[in-house]
Amino acid sequence: MYTIKEVANKMEISEHTLRFWAKIGFFPFIKRNENNIRLFSDDDLKWVKIVKCLRSVGTDNKSIKQYIDLCIAGDSTIPQRFKIIQNTKAKALSRMEELKKQISMLEFKEKFYQNLIKNNLKDSWNPMNDKYEEYKCAG
Repeated sequence: MYTIKEVANKMEISEHTLRFWAKIGFFPFIKRNENNIRLFSDDDLKWVKIVKCLRSVGTDNKSIKQYIDLCIAGDSTIPQRFKIIQNTKAKALSRMEELKKQISMLEFKEKFYQNLIKNNLKDSWNPMNDKYEEYKCAG
């Protein structure tokens, strides 16, 4: 059995987040000891793993709770769970495409700045350089 602190360290999630997730019902089978401290089993860690995955790709709490409830309901809910996973994957792929665009822009800017540094150039795209020249001339 693992405490919140141990699970947080093991799963790289904050204790606060784990407590919140537990409070809203994401971990339906965790126990509490005589001091009312939450204790997670190895099976509970599987729930933590799937919740962490779903949250990391932006799945809302309502959908995660629905997914968990469907899992508990059994195999008759496989089609509904499949749909939730499909929707989650589609959102993740969309986010991935957006991240690819952002990385491409960062790579462009990285090369741009490398060239400025290498050739000791001013950044002609920085509007502050124009302002600096105005302030310099006015002073």
